Amino acid sequence: MLNLNGITVRLGGRTILDGATAALPPRSRVGLIGRNGAGKSTLVRVIAGQLEADEGSADMPKGARLGYIAQEAPAGKATPFETVLAADLERAALLDEAEICEDMDRLGEIHERLNAIDAHAAPSRAARILVGLGFDEAAQHRPLDSFSGGWRMRVALAALLFSGPDLLLLDEPSNHLDLEAVLWLFLQSYRATIVIVSHERDFLNNVVDHILHLDRGKLTLYPGGYDAFERQRAERQAQQAAAREKQIAQRDKLQAFADRWRAKASKAKQAQSRLKAIAKMAPIAEAVEDPSLSFAFPSPEGLRPPLITLDMASVGYDGTPILSRLNLRLDPDDRIALLGRNGNGKTTLARLLAAQLAPIDGAMNASGKMKVGYFTQYQVEELDGADTPVEHMARLMKGATPSAVRAQLGRFGFSGDKATTEVRKLSGGERARLALALITRDAPHLLILDEPTNHLDVDAREALVQALNDYSGAVVVVSHDRHMLQLTADRLVLVDNGTATEFDGTLDDYTAMVLRKDAADAARAEPKASRKDERRAAAVAREKSQKLRNDAKAAEAEIAKLTALRGRIDHAMFDPAGAEPSLARLTMTELMKRRAEVEAKIEAAEARWLEASEAIEAAAA
Repeated sequence: MLNLNGITVRLGGRTILDGATAALPPRSRVGLIGRNGAGKSTLVRVIAGQLEADEGSADMPKGARLGYIAQEAPAGKATPFETVLAADLERAALLDEAEICEDMDRLGEIHERLNAIDAHAAPSRAARILVGLGFDEAAQHRPLDSFSGGWRMRVALAALLFSGPDLLLLDEPSNHLDLEAVLWLFLQSYRATIVIVSHERDFLNNVVDHILHLDRGKLTLYPGGYDAFERQRAERQAQQAAAREKQIAQRDKLQAFADRWRAKASKAKQAQSRLKAIAKMAPIAEAVEDPSLSFAFPSPEGLRPPLITLDMASVGYDGTPILSRLNLRLDPDDRIALLGRNGNGKTTLARLLAAQLAPIDGAMNASGKMKVGYFTQYQVEELDGADTPVEHMARLMKGATPSAVRAQLGRFGFSGDKATTEVRKLSGGERARLALALITRDAPHLLILDEPTNHLDVDAREALVQALNDYSGAVVVVSHDRHMLQLTADRLVLVDNGTATEFDGTLDDYTAMVLRKDAADAARAEPKASRKDERRAAAVAREKSQKLRNDAKAAEAEIAKLTALRGRIDHAMFDPAGAEPSLARLTMTELMKRRAEVEAKIEAAEARWLEASEAIEAAAA
């Protein structure tokens, strides 16, 4: 489906991609991974045709359609519903042409093509996709500018799914999404080839079937998910290290012979041949480990519990509460994950705990000696690009010695030249590490981390997990990275319905709850349209064919049956233990294949229902 042929890209005098080559199988789901700054987004832009390679090409079959989502979310006055419908460019163009077309023959061709692409079913399909992403009917018709970045990214995903391209390019789409939206992504059975840049281990293990590893400008394709990739990479590195040691031993042996006999006439030719053999040896590179990949939070002085208590507290903005009835206690060794949809108030609660917001009502008591380190994405974006890490740290650590400033930076991998590199030249992951270094400079007793992993690659995320587990203070984290939450959090707090409460269960229990709720929301949304269509069909059917009415009802019943089956498959994908026996026995790949089959049957049933409904309307005309 996609062939990458010797792609080389040079930017600012530096080679980003160096003859990158790979052949992606048709309908494969490929996770593109690599260290921060390795060139993943550059490669995606080359594939999308937004950047011309210095050498090589990205080739797809003629006529293949490409869909691309970058890391920026859409904005503007258009509504989510309008944005999704506009994503089908052919449909939009045909409808516009039909409005002004006066040639009856051409108008007939337009309507024939609209019927062929099922254009009349597009509004219901667009609404169904948006419902699946959490947009109720009212939200579907609000301007994009009224939504947060996470919700606008959902619209971009909905538009991409609606357009049905043959190749999907997703550049870290989950950076702006909350946990529920990521779960929704998990459940999609894409029928196209996917190339997705992601650093989330769970996502890569559950969604992709190949890993495309970009390292030092080269590409290597591995079958399987991320865990399979790590095993294969470790084996390759071990083989590479063994081959390198063998080559070094062979080189030393040849060199020793040449050194010994090159001065002796009878052995000079043999010695010369050994030297030529050494010169022709292609050196095997040593496996490179990145010494800058490190996190080490300074340990705070001990404080007696509790650090913070909330007693029926309310918090919000301009006197209007966003969250109320807050009762919460934080102790020095707590590890708390805040769960809930974007917009429910997780960041508002985090700002209250960080003392950036004061309670509107109720009480909040905090230890007077407590120091808080609060990380947000805004801090990463607001770093001065012209300054260096040393200059940033020195401004905040006033009076500290240069060695103390360097020591704090060294905890986060900024040593040597890295500490004196302008921030604008650092990767997103490096800037995130710098922000973490800055907020922990005075050894805080409480770390509040709001989406700390957005710019970190997989290896950096693992280093962060290790650092959090070694840290002796309390942690409150907001993240859509399930892997990190599972390894660091021992308390879950659900922010929902205008308050925050302890979630009595595991992260898997929360996942199951979200799936059930989303399925119920979708089920409630569907019957509204179905009842309206039923009333219209019934009015027409009283005068016309009973058979058409029966066909429509049979299709509706089949849609309901298949939709329920799809819900059970979705449940089995994330809770095998609670699934019905016939589904629990299936592997994830088999479940996803089964889901795709059910989805195809749903679409076929919907087409039959639409055909019957249109026939009823035509008969009534």
